[in-house]
Amino acid sequence: MTVPDLEHALDALTARVSSLREARTAYPSELAPTLDAALAELDTAAELLAEARVELDKSARRQNGRKDGPQRELKLLRQVFRAFPVPVIVLDGGGVVRRINPETSRVLGSPDGYLVGRSFPLLVDVSRRAAFRSHLTSVLQTGQPAAFETRLAHQGRTHTVQLALTRLTMPGEPQQMVAAVALPTDVQLPGPRAERPEQSDGALLMAAARRQDLLARMGALLLDEEALRQPVALSRAARLLAAGWADWVIADMVRDGLPRRQVVVAPKDHPLGGLVRQVEKASPAMSQVVAQVLDRGTGTVHEMVDDETLLGFCADGPLLTVMGAGSLLCVPIGSSDGALTLVREHDRPPFTLADLAVMQEVGLQLGLAVRAQSSFQSRSQAADALSASVAPRRLPDVPGYEASAIYHPGASVGAEFYDVFPVSGGWGFALGGAAGKGEEAASVSAMVRGGLRVLSTWESDPDVVVGKVNEALVKQGTGMFVMAAAGFVKGRTIRLSSAGHHPAALVQPDGSVRFAAGGGVPLGISPVAETSVEELSIGVGETLVLYSEGLISSRNDRGEPYGEERLADVLGRCAGQAPATVVKAVEADRHAFSAGQVWDEIVILALRGV
Repeated sequence: MTVPDLEHALDALTARVSSLREARTAYPSELAPTLDAALAELDTAAELLAEARVELDKSARRQNGRKDGPQRELKLLRQVFRAFPVPVIVLDGGGVVRRINPETSRVLGSPDGYLVGRSFPLLVDVSRRAAFRSHLTSVLQTGQPAAFETRLAHQGRTHTVQLALTRLTMPGEPQQMVAAVALPTDVQLPGPRAERPEQSDGALLMAAARRQDLLARMGALLLDEEALRQPVALSRAARLLAAGWADWVIADMVRDGLPRRQVVVAPKDHPLGGLVRQVEKASPAMSQVVAQVLDRGTGTVHEMVDDETLLGFCADGPLLTVMGAGSLLCVPIGSSDGALTLVREHDRPPFTLADLAVMQEVGLQLGLAVRAQSSFQSRSQAADALSASVAPRRLPDVPGYEASAIYHPGASVGAEFYDVFPVSGGWGFALGGAAGKGEEAASVSAMVRGGLRVLSTWESDPDVVVGKVNEALVKQGTGMFVMAAAGFVKGRTIRLSSAGHHPAALVQPDGSVRFAAGGGVPLGISPVAETSVEELSIGVGETLVLYSEGLISSRNDRGEPYGEERLADVLGRCAGQAPATVVKAVEADRHAFSAGQVWDEIVILALRGV
């Protein structure tokens, strides 16, 4: 066969392959005849290659030692290789791609030369990968060709192909090679001049918009209050990424100097057990890619996974193998506080450098969120401790009285307090709050509460105790003032001292309600306390009720305050009832009045003579 004859035969083969594609598209339900014809064309292609080799041998003999003979032969071989109308891949003995023809690049959707130097088995379906390696070894050892059907996945394209392997010896190569001819059987290929979608301006713009949308959604998710209150930032972020950016999302956080697996989100079609459990149990400390990212403090992307041991091992082998990984991306969380790993399977487009850039930003945001959550929880624990320091866990039993109280926290850390405690010859109680919000106000209230309780063990008059606490508060120079009421209970008599506090309400058995004097100047304003003092006699069935500013100042949807008149009306309807019933009735009425809204802390303390 002459060179012109060979070129003519190649053109004819190209035309017939094109006809097969059209037949496959026109008759999708009749694939068997198309496949048989395709295999016949594959045999024809093999024959053409054999005849081309014979022609090259003849040409070499005709050259009879001329220096330009081998170069002309090599040029002819390259021309045949490039013009071949089906994908041809030349592999070395380890399955690494050494050459590909233009048709291979077109079918797989990869740039020219992109696959050279990469492991071809990674393109093969996981279930057929071992079979491919066995066929490759057999072809190299025996020289006998092999053919089998498998799936190839790359750049988001999946092809079912008839893969034919043939051993060959290439000029200039010290080892034998294998030619792999892949004839697609179930995919409609793009036209020869079709532009790859990722190269179009519109596709690039959409990809950039998706990345910006991801950053915006991630920011909103991580700034949500619940994400700060509860340890949900990692799991929420992982689910968001798994929804559109990866098949597998893994978050590892550094604890006690070692990375520990925190979150694993698997593809939706994976059952909860099995492989998912193996990924969860695998130690990230044994992962090369996690160790590298944590050590360098920067992310890495593997557009094509060529080392399946990067993520470590499980009972079934390398994790990336059993996960069907085709592409991998790993970035640090925060400043190496952890690592975020994303894995895509073979049939999805690979991660790119642009994806790496946006995930670096996601990792930074996630690190800030985790640290903010830790700080928020520490502050919340401190706030809970402060709240515990301004309200007793339980009320003690006061002889001759029943006692009950309600403490309702407000929208933020407040400063109201109440207490019941033993004093010399009787019992004492206190209620009040600093004017302000936050930790500083709560700490001042805790100091006043503690001062009233401690000083009451030495003093017999609550007014003296209140005066000394005022003096101490002024000397502290906090700049805050505190409204407070303190009383000593001795028998049926209660001596009450008020420093700018609301007047206590006394509920009679017949339902009438009268208010004590109240008043005075709040603590912390003047070095000399200006208080209001009075003595009350509490008979059997009478109930003394003290309450906070938060109760009286609660407002409805029209902006009207709850007020003392409404309080008196509710208390009158509770005449003769137990203190627990009284405080609950007041709180229920306030709740209905304010439609459940609570801005300031609400404290209600009731003492009933029995």
